Amino acid sequence: MKKEQQQPVTIPSMDKRNVSFQIKGVSPLIVSRFPEKAKQMMLEKQMKKATKGKEAKDPQAMYMSSLYLFSDGKTPGFPAVGFKSSMVRAGKQMGLNMTDTRGKFHVCADEGDLVKIEGDHRMREDMVRLQSGVSDIRFRAEFPVWTATIKIIYNANAISEEQLLKLIEVAGFSCGIGEWRPEKSNSGSFGLFEINQ
Repeated sequence: MKKEQQQPVTIPSMDKRNVSFQIKGVSPLIVSRFPEKAKQMMLEKQMKKATKGKEAKDPQAMYMSSLYLFSDGKTPGFPAVGFKSSMVRAGKQMGLNMTDTRGKFHVCADEGDLVKIEGDHRMREDMVRLQSGVSDIRFRAEFPVWTATIKIIYNANAISEEQLLKLIEVAGFSCGIGEWRPEKSNSGSFGLFEINQ
């Protein structure tokens, strides 16, 4: 019997392209960066080091430490991966495979891992329920009015600019970003956005 000749596998080359979308918030954005102090306390506890008693709450310090800031210590941002996760989650709602969708595009950071957020922030005070069932007060930053420019690099052989636009539209309507977003909270409606026409 003659062996069948195997046909060479042709892998299409990548077509990398860049596109930017301007978005504007349609509901306030609440941010809650994990504080360095909390990380240090967690590490010390895991290393079985003696811990200090609880310090008095400093609302202003908690509010400022909740912000994601650029290296200048002033410019606010939000993790680029947060926008991407929202878009990937939106893709699932549209019937797309999340693992496949993740590899088709990347949201580019403006600095470090952050996308710049345009808008003024203020302190908000919220009652939260910890996993232990104990209530606590949290002081976090909120952007009542905000905008951002989402810069994306994508493989045009795998996804189109029109599909990316649709992902952003669905993500902004049903998933959101930040704390108390619909995707994370049953009653949340924060961090929603739309394309800024």
